[in-house]
Amino acid sequence: MKAIIINGSARENGNTSVALNAAATALRANGVETEPVDLGGNAIRGCVGCGRCFDLRNRRCAFDDDILNKRLDALFDADALLVGSPVYYAGISGHLKCFLDRAFFVAGANGGLFRHKVGAGVVAVRRGGEISAWEQINKYFTISEMFVPSGIYWNMVFGLEPGEARQDAEGLETMKTLGANMAWLMKCRASNSASLPPPGEDVQTNFIR
Repeated sequence: MKAIIINGSARENGNTSVALNAAATALRANGVETEPVDLGGNAIRGCVGCGRCFDLRNRRCAFDDDILNKRLDALFDADALLVGSPVYYAGISGHLKCFLDRAFFVAGANGGLFRHKVGAGVVAVRRGGEISAWEQINKYFTISEMFVPSGIYWNMVFGLEPGEARQDAEGLETMKTLGANMAWLMKCRASNSASLPPPGEDVQTNFIR
């Protein structure tokens, strides 16, 4: 089993990394392989709604000049996604949103490639806005029929300067519990995957004609 660890912070060793590392350590302790995807320092295009991923259905975005397509196979083949972000104006980082928008659009265009995978989000925050940022990550999972585990509290750590989150004992314990619960859920899914029902029909209702 493998989990992809997506760090949406521009700071390679910032507080988002502290949170993700704590959860990833617990994942590995429970027998799950982890693979990092660090978005910091990468210019990432936003989705323009061109629909080419639905036309081609080749598991790729039409834009091929940034990091996204290079990482899609790893995301689609993994058993779980652990996504972390700093809190910017009560939301996730811009380049993480661009990455997730396009990745999940491509997954949906190709038959729901994230369906029944495990997904968890964590955020690092100085003071406020953490809940709305965390919910923003979770919305990608819940629209994609993913399984979302929890920790002992909402998945957040507090700190401003890089590394300050290491002083947040409760936050780090939450991350460790989250990692352990992710591993447990991944094992449950693996042992029961043959009995999971096939996806239902994709029904859409548009209100403006």
